[in-house]
Amino acid sequence: MRRILIAECKQEVSTFNPHLSQYADFRVRYGQELLIYHRSVHNEIGGALSVFDELTDVEMVPAYSACFVTSGGTLAAGAWQRIADEFIESIRSAPPVDGVYLCMHGAMASQNELDPEGFLLAETRRVLGDDVPIVVSLDLHGILTDRMVEHADAIVAYHTYPHVDFFETGQRAARLLIRILDDARPVTAKVAIPALVRGDELITATGLFGNSIRVAQQVEVGPRGLSAGMFIGNPFTDVPALQTYSFVVTDNDIELAEREAIRIAESFWPNRHRMTVPLVSLDEMAARVLQSARGTIALVDAADATSSGASGDSNAILRKLIECGYRGRTLLPMVDAVAVKQAFAAGVGATIRTCVGGTLDAGRFQPLAIEGKVRHLADGLFRSESFGEVWDSGPSAVLDSGNFTLAISSRAVSLYDRSFFYSLGQNPRSFDAVVVKSPHCQHHMFADWCSTMIQVDAPGSSSANLAYLGHTRCPRPIFPLDDKVEFHPTAKTFRRN
Repeated sequence: MRRILIAECKQEVSTFNPHLSQYADFRVRYGQELLIYHRSVHNEIGGALSVFDELTDVEMVPAYSACFVTSGGTLAAGAWQRIADEFIESIRSAPPVDGVYLCMHGAMASQNELDPEGFLLAETRRVLGDDVPIVVSLDLHGILTDRMVEHADAIVAYHTYPHVDFFETGQRAARLLIRILDDARPVTAKVAIPALVRGDELITATGLFGNSIRVAQQVEVGPRGLSAGMFIGNPFTDVPALQTYSFVVTDNDIELAEREAIRIAESFWPNRHRMTVPLVSLDEMAARVLQSARGTIALVDAADATSSGASGDSNAILRKLIECGYRGRTLLPMVDAVAVKQAFAAGVGATIRTCVGGTLDAGRFQPLAIEGKVRHLADGLFRSESFGEVWDSGPSAVLDSGNFTLAISSRAVSLYDRSFFYSLGQNPRSFDAVVVKSPHCQHHMFADWCSTMIQVDAPGSSSANLAYLGHTRCPRPIFPLDDKVEFHPTAKTFRRN
């Protein structure tokens, strides 16, 4: 029997979000609990298990899982130390294994460690030695540091955005690990591309970025190909290695890996200027909604996207709609534990005076005083519409304030689908306008049926207006923060043995 250790540590952060993430924001699972949970959801480990379960000569060794409920701010130093210690201890206390599958994100950052994934990979390697192959799966919004590639035998990345291939990515990683155990000899080449990108052209099914992904997919399934893809990074995780990367893993063919990694990078670079977001100001947004006659308007507030690491407590759009006198029925999500506590204290049917917003990112948002009727209260536990995972928004409430319906949570939860709204009995289709705090959702979530999608240039720690954020750590010059950025593709290669 071949023993395969499975472990997970996943979080995506915005270092521009001043609200630190804490240990309590993670769901931690050990041993068999890890397997039981991941067999019930359609994610990476679930995909890997579907492969391993079919093999009669594989025994799984579940070690540890620390998964953040959604993205968030920089991880507090103490929280990171505890997670790192628990992760490494689970590796150290496991029985001898023949291979390792690690599920990670790639855009994690703590106060005192700006490459957590690289650190965990290096420590895992130190514990297990050089002869045990390690395959790691990553989000394509990850940041591919040298340390990560040096200590992993191979990496696998999502091929879709919006992400719909979690399960398939886990399957690819599992099959690749088995190939390595069956004597494949992986070598990796990566190319650093000085670009930070956003926008609709990153949608892999329809955008220009999809062309580069399809090149990578052809390489991955081609002769001697093992894995290939791109990391466009998370522009809001301002760390020293933040930029875009192409990569190729081949079976002992360095020349092929270098050539194809450069080809993928060269397919991407000319399209960078179209990988931006045309934003409209809050004033222009107000003018447009006042002129709109029919259908639901989606007001896209990607600057406060909780799935990108923002705090979720922006009230900027609500404030502007009130100021301009908009009378359409509007549904808005908000993170505000204080307002929720007041709603619970008052009870359903009560009218309360409270403030909403500005409790976490107080430098950008000031609390907004409202009067609202408590319509609904919930514990915040629900399954996601997209992948069936259990999400936890904490105690949550619905307040009706005039024509505005506020779905308020105690803690941030992903908003790239409609799960949070549905969990509180709210159907976005029933409103004249809905605030969407996500840069992109699967098309059927909103774009298919909304009359218009307005990309708003609101303040926030995940703003697509990248110059607004104030990067200080990432390599410079870099597009679009600097003018006349040059790119001369060079492949850096890695071979474990």
